Amino acid sequence: MEIYLIRHTAVAVPAGYAYGQTDVPLRDTFEEEATLVKQRLEGMIFDQVWSSPLSRCRRLASYCGYPDPMTDPRLMETNFGEWEMKSWEEVSSDPRSEGWFSDWIHYPTPGGESFGDQCARVSAFLDELRQGTAQRVLLFAHGGVLTAARVYAGVYSIEEAFKHLPSYGEMICVEI
Repeated sequence: MEIYLIRHTAVAVPAGYAYGQTDVPLRDTFEEEATLVKQRLEGMIFDQVWSSPLSRCRRLASYCGYPDPMTDPRLMETNFGEWEMKSWEEVSSDPRSEGWFSDWIHYPTPGGESFGDQCARVSAFLDELRQGTAQRVLLFAHGGVLTAARVYAGVYSIEEAFKHLPSYGEMICVEI
């Protein structure tokens, strides 16, 4: 099975903020960025199209010609819990951040999740997808989801995951 994953376009959030599952707006450059994504998809046919339920992914899916993708909450970005919409500087001053910064794979954010938690939910989604008949699937999602999918597919280890964070609007393909 081929799974094409596309990260949403740039968000209208200042750099250095944890926005995770917050439904944030996209930058004014959306149409320009989305046009490039749409061009990469020209001529491609998919058995299924999925999206994170967050508007930044659904809007890109719609722009690319998929106005009604199936959605699944397991395709959402990392849940940063109490740290949502806080600057990383603010997060660093939280005494609880020491554990997360030293072991983000296993240590969840306050009221949120760890990267391992995110990998588990993305893996559960991909396991279900594999049980179906689709051979070529398109997913509109987030950097963390694309990263978790590549860990799932064995592209690299979980420890190496964030050395390979995809750019906004980037498309990757994994075979599972």
